[in-house]
Amino acid sequence: MRKIYPAVFGFVLLLFTSYGYSQSEAPVKTIPNLDVPRYMGTWYEIAKFPNWFQRKCVANTKAEYSIRPDGNLKVLNSCKTASGEVTDAEGLAKQIGAKDSPKLLVRFAPAWLSFLPMVWGDYWVVDLDSQYQVAAVSDPKREYLWVLSRTPQLNQKTYEELLQRLKAQQFDVRKLELTTQTGN
Repeated sequence: MRKIYPAVFGFVLLLFTSYGYSQSEAPVKTIPNLDVPRYMGTWYEIAKFPNWFQRKCVANTKAEYSIRPDGNLKVLNSCKTASGEVTDAEGLAKQIGAKDSPKLLVRFAPAWLSFLPMVWGDYWVVDLDSQYQVAAVSDPKREYLWVLSRTPQLNQKTYEELLQRLKAQQFDVRKLELTTQTGN
């Protein structure tokens, strides 16, 4: 009888640990590597998970990336607000790890706050076509998601194929909000 208890305990422990690593908690996978110079330039937001820091943006959201002299990246985000004005935010991005790492940290807070970990956000490239024309960016917890394109409009077939790949990565693509792009 004593030998059964360790076996039962082990089985129950296995069930609980397996439950903790269920399919719904699979880690977010990034692309294998990122050619940063090819990624530079303008990216138009096609869709996003709603978030508090873009709540004023109603159209024409885009990001412009450029390499700074120190090797980090300048990020210039802009969008049109409901009042019709264009608002922008300049930030800094830096790669985590190797020179071809698809994982970056981004901050839009002033430089003097950069020592605080909470001012940095994860920017993980989770999907990117071979021509660097369509990308999806997220974070390790799947709280944020952006679909980006080099052009203000994205072919519907290309968009649907990307959504399928994101679903396979367990993103809830039903949460995506399409972004209006006019007059770009």
